[in-house]
Amino acid sequence: METASLTGHFIIAMPSLTESYFDQSVTYICEHDDNGAFGIVINHATDITLDEVIPDIDLSSSKSSNHDQKLFIGGPVQQDRGFILHKSGKEWKSTLRVDDHISLTTSRDILESIAKNEGPEDNIVALGYAGWGPGQLEQEFLDNAWLSCPANEKIIFHTPVKQRFQAAADIIGVNMNTISNQSGHA
Repeated sequence: METASLTGHFIIAMPSLTESYFDQSVTYICEHDDNGAFGIVINHATDITLDEVIPDIDLSSSKSSNHDQKLFIGGPVQQDRGFILHKSGKEWKSTLRVDDHISLTTSRDILESIAKNEGPEDNIVALGYAGWGPGQLEQEFLDNAWLSCPANEKIIFHTPVKQRFQAAADIIGVNMNTISNQSGHA
């Protein structure tokens, strides 16, 4: 049985994930196929700003308003590596075009562009990503761990971080405050 791809969708953590890394998370799925899935959590911001890390990675920069943007914990995998989710357009050395509107870049050249105020205006700089092996995400859906819905770039780039969880659920008409952390099958 072939599974529908969730590439370009949000997955929204169900209340049963309260004691995991994914508690109240919204993950943008960048790729999903027979080999597994990976995505970037878009609502777990840190207290670290881009301005704080630019000197640590030896990038020259111009001070700008976007440098005070918070870095995100994109997931529990490879948290020592940067992943930049951004609006599609220009491509850098290592860019994955997720769809016509959103891309993911992992190469240093995009950070250099952002540091020089030449990068994409709409972006999320994340440390790490969320990843699932073959069939793992599908099993988690069967276990009622996630809801899914089409992604919305306004939520990714323009909705306040603390509102993204409910805003994503609103796409499918779900009030996350009324969902039980108990699951069952009829």
